[in-house]
Amino acid sequence: MTALPSYRVWAVPGIPEVRPGDDLVKLIATAATADGLPGLADGDVLVVTSKIVSKAEGRIVAAGDREAAIDAETVRLVARRGTLRIVENRLGLVMAAAGVDASNTTAGTVLLLPEDPDASARRIRDGLRDALGVDVGVVVTDTAGRPWRKGVTDFAIGAAGVQVANDLRGDVDAHGNPLVATVVATVDELAAAGDLVKGKAGALPVAVVRGLAHVVGASDDGAGAGADNAAGARWLVRPAEDDMFRLGTSEAVREAVALRRTVREFTDDPVDPGAVRRAVAAAVTAPAPHHTTPWRFVLLESESARHELLDAMREAWIADLRADGRTEESVARRVRRGDVLRKAPYLVVPCLVMDGSHDYPDARRATAEREMFVVAAGAAVQNFLVALAGERLGSAWVSSTMFCRDVVRRVLDLPDDWDPMGAVAVGRPAAPPKPRPDRPADPFVVTR
Repeated sequence: MTALPSYRVWAVPGIPEVRPGDDLVKLIATAATADGLPGLADGDVLVVTSKIVSKAEGRIVAAGDREAAIDAETVRLVARRGTLRIVENRLGLVMAAAGVDASNTTAGTVLLLPEDPDASARRIRDGLRDALGVDVGVVVTDTAGRPWRKGVTDFAIGAAGVQVANDLRGDVDAHGNPLVATVVATVDELAAAGDLVKGKAGALPVAVVRGLAHVVGASDDGAGAGADNAAGARWLVRPAEDDMFRLGTSEAVREAVALRRTVREFTDDPVDPGAVRRAVAAAVTAPAPHHTTPWRFVLLESESARHELLDAMREAWIADLRADGRTEESVARRVRRGDVLRKAPYLVVPCLVMDGSHDYPDARRATAEREMFVVAAGAAVQNFLVALAGERLGSAWVSSTMFCRDVVRRVLDLPDDWDPMGAVAVGRPAAPPKPRPDRPADPFVVTR
């Protein structure tokens, strides 16, 4: 009978309280080879809780400095809810409180994660090879929660001599279907297996996994496990450009607002019409008076439609400038400044409609009524621009259609009661935006 795939995992008892400067390799080697235990053999994987690595490396600070320690370990705020902070730490890991831990340490202190967990794993592996003559893989672990799932689990923050990930892309499943996205995080699975016997409160910080020698490499370059394993567990950290969920809800809204910049230079890349329609769907959630829907968005997706509109608008603008007594040089200069719309691969003309507005006999209330609708249109356009930024599309809201509404309605065959409220140029930004100086709110706030 063919042997079924299997493995064993056991905790290593007898490791004393670890203190700064302790020889962690000696402590582990002594405990793992004690009488009554299976010892260590080539192909075993040692799963080590990061807390004892941190303690041995002196990564301990006074508890009074906990918030400062979190600040020092943080490179980016991901989400905040009350006093809880989810952040990206210096290791690139997204964790609560940057991984700064007040458990399993003496009162008045907190633990930081190891400064370089992959290097820590290499030192333990090399030390055990020298001390015991065994070739083992080492996984350094920590605990974290996961988006979309309740509860916590251990995962790998450092690894040496062990397959970090098993890239199955290009293989086929049992039914012959190609695997196009399957990359198994092997070291995370080992971390979770070890945690089942280590536990969180049992003073068992080390576990041994035996029977999976195929995931243990002959050297720290991850031999036989794929070139990506040379980078250690760090390879599993998803880069920001691939992370679709890198912010909490309120932080994502604030970042989208901050990303909303006026873009005047675009690439030639086509714009996804679906992205624009999603932005329109966000736009029409804006508040409006009397439960009305006073917005319409005209999408100019064809090049011919854009050129026809912009050519007609240019002629109208030139005629207006000449009627103002501008010189031909001044006319040409101003027209060139308006070419941002021509540089965009996609145009949108938001329009205001007054359906549902109230009629008032006096000018004061009639003016206020229209202003309410104009404000609602502006809110919708702001929603639209922010949503475009969330789609990583640049935009520029240009007022020019408001100066030739009759021309716009004629060229685009719009109803007479549709008022164009500018035009929005849309496209992929040709360059990253320049840094925006902070603008504090206080100068714009009046408190009574």
